[in-house]
Amino acid sequence: MNIHEYQAKEVLEKYGVNVPKGIAAMSVEDAVAAANDLPGPLYVIKAQIHAGGRGAGHFTDNPEGKGGVRLCKTVDEVKEAAEAMMGKVLVTKQTGPEGKEVQRLYVTDGVDIAKEYYCSVVLDRDSSRVTFMVSTEGGMDIEEVAESSPEKILKASIDPATGMSGFHARKLAFGLGLKGAQVKSAVKFFMSLYKCFVETDASIVEINPMILAGDEIMALDAKMNFDENALFRHPEIAALRDETEEDENEKIATDNELSYVRLDGNIGCMVNGAGLAMATMDIIKLYGGEPANFLDVGGGATAERVTVAFKIILSDPNVKGILVNIFGGIMKCDVIAEGIVAAAREVSLDDPLVVRLEGTNVEKGKEILSQSGLPIIAADNLDDAAQKVVEATKKAQAAA
Repeated sequence: MNIHEYQAKEVLEKYGVNVPKGIAAMSVEDAVAAANDLPGPLYVIKAQIHAGGRGAGHFTDNPEGKGGVRLCKTVDEVKEAAEAMMGKVLVTKQTGPEGKEVQRLYVTDGVDIAKEYYCSVVLDRDSSRVTFMVSTEGGMDIEEVAESSPEKILKASIDPATGMSGFHARKLAFGLGLKGAQVKSAVKFFMSLYKCFVETDASIVEINPMILAGDEIMALDAKMNFDENALFRHPEIAALRDETEEDENEKIATDNELSYVRLDGNIGCMVNGAGLAMATMDIIKLYGGEPANFLDVGGGATAERVTVAFKIILSDPNVKGILVNIFGGIMKCDVIAEGIVAAAREVSLDDPLVVRLEGTNVEKGKEILSQSGLPIIAADNLDDAAQKVVEATKKAQAAA
């Protein structure tokens, strides 16, 4: 689950992470009031959307104008910037060309920046440990730094048995070239960041840039993602969810305990099990097709939930063919079949549908599909299914 920058800073501040003073605004009037409540004389106003690259982005009503992060010298300039952002569509490298509507703003106090750094806390799969990554190249795309100057990225992996110690924090601080009182501030910053990451079940915390202001280390920007499977332990984090930032189908999927991510292809996929879903998408691409989504119905889905999943696939106008690939274990094939039939009868199914069933109650599932009267293309295995759905989709598009 993603949250906004201002929410991330509120969470970080509770754990002692140093952040500039800022106030969230839900309207232009709120932004003006926030500026009046801040010391000034400089203000930074930021568009709040679930996407990075806001400062380098542009608004669709003024493509050549300023982006979603602006420095203001007066309250009047804050008002002007807020009017230019609120309710407008911001396009960044992470939103895609359709952009996202700005419905929240964040007004912060200006800070005298001596130096910018990069800092993130992630789960490193190679070491199976929480890992800090820091760099002197703050404010830049860390992927570019990793490619062009990997020696400028310093890592510290934390043993979960002992947790983070002052040694780790000092290693990071010295690696950034900090000295004296700066090191003391950085140690407190890193220790607090680790505590926040672990105790909130975060999946990533990214501070870009982390800044040096005087001798103080601060988080000038902040991004936090959380493990959705752990949200039951953190109702205060779950309450930060902004449903307006979510794809409507992804929201419906989440509400029905389905895992769905929309992609750019034209072949809809419904699979049980994340690994099988990834394999299904890979083999579709192998045979020249493009998956339109990742959709895992899981092992405990009901016929009703499968019906919802099928409707989600069909609601995507880019979908021109559908592949259902089920390996029945806990999830029985007859339950999937009942859901497919129910959904197909509720909507107009004009796209080719390829179904591959295997596992528990497979014969019963095939019987339900064969007696449904639906134009279903049966497949013997995953390889056969992928070839058939790619071929059928191409024919359907050619006929259209």
